Amino acid sequence: MLNLKDKTMKKLIIASVALFALSLGSCKKNYDCNCTITRTNGSSSLTTDDGNYTFKDTRVRAEKRCNDQEGSGSDAFGNYTRDCQIK
Repeated sequence: MLNLKDKTMKKLIIASVALFALSLGSCKKNYDCNCTITRTNGSSSLTTDDGNYTFKDTRVRAEKRCNDQEGSGSDAFGNYTRDCQIK
């Protein structure tokens, strides 16, 4: 049978391990966001690199910031689509 001191130590250890695990998951790290642009004009298309960004943030926030770089539209060269991915 566990006495009160043993139960308290067990709860303290479990809480410490949980806190440590949570702190690892929310660390800010450098995440690279690589973007490409695909231009379409008539029946031809061309995909090229279109910028690389480094975000020092949590994984979830870095992915959102990277996705915010995406877009599509048209200009003097035709239609384009910009895609970005965390690498």
